[in-house]
Amino acid sequence: MPRSLRLLVLLCSCVSAQQQSLPAFEVASVKPANSNGGAIGIFTYPGGRIIVSQYTLEQLIAESFNIEPFQVSSKQSWMHEDRFDIEAEPPDSSKSSKANPPYPKAPPNDEQRQMLQTLLVDRFRLRYHRESKEGPVYLLLKGIKRLNLKDAKNISDYPWTGSNSGGSINGDGLAGTNISMPQLASRLSRYLHRPVLDQTGLAGSFDFKFNYESRPADDSHLDIISSIFASIEGIGLKLQSAKGPVEIIVIDYVEKPSRN
Repeated sequence: MPRSLRLLVLLCSCVSAQQQSLPAFEVASVKPANSNGGAIGIFTYPGGRIIVSQYTLEQLIAESFNIEPFQVSSKQSWMHEDRFDIEAEPPDSSKSSKANPPYPKAPPNDEQRQMLQTLLVDRFRLRYHRESKEGPVYLLLKGIKRLNLKDAKNISDYPWTGSNSGGSINGDGLAGTNISMPQLASRLSRYLHRPVLDQTGLAGSFDFKFNYESRPADDSHLDIISSIFASIEGIGLKLQSAKGPVEIIVIDYVEKPSRN
């Protein structure tokens, strides 16, 4: 068999294996993001409809596999530069078609994430493999100070963690609404650029707020990290460096999608 044909067979086999048993959206539109900007995020609606706005491919892959962007390994610079808008709807036969998320910012369910993976393979010609290796992680633990957490006042609120001013974590402290410890660990991961594993043993959801008086710093990212560590201690928890398993999605091949 000619070498070129062997490569084609191997590529087709790889595609087939990565699509095997995965559900797919019935209708999906993928376009370059509107240059006028707009809200950045992924939004879920009743009936399983999903809208992705201003997302990079790196962010989309991370969302699809329920990991953080730093766990996506690729040498393609456009993957974390170019942004895309996506609208997709599942088939009526899917479980997701009966979904009724409590708010648009509710994360995709497992089936919707699998549908996003299928979309990536179909539209971006994504080929990948998984690696798991030991690497640096943080453990989220109970600290030695009194816990400064209150039981969530309203468990129907969107689980949120951010700055005291209400936006993304920016160095002024840490606030949370109706958030569980596993959710808090996951949110912190994206700012600390390494997995955070919940080992607090605390069940339920909580509200909290801690103000951090930031000091001038040469690197704003370092200042944010300092504020996170201080704020976590301020609510009675602590972050401890450790080694642990880190899952990586390694991108073997990908293409920019054709406009549709």
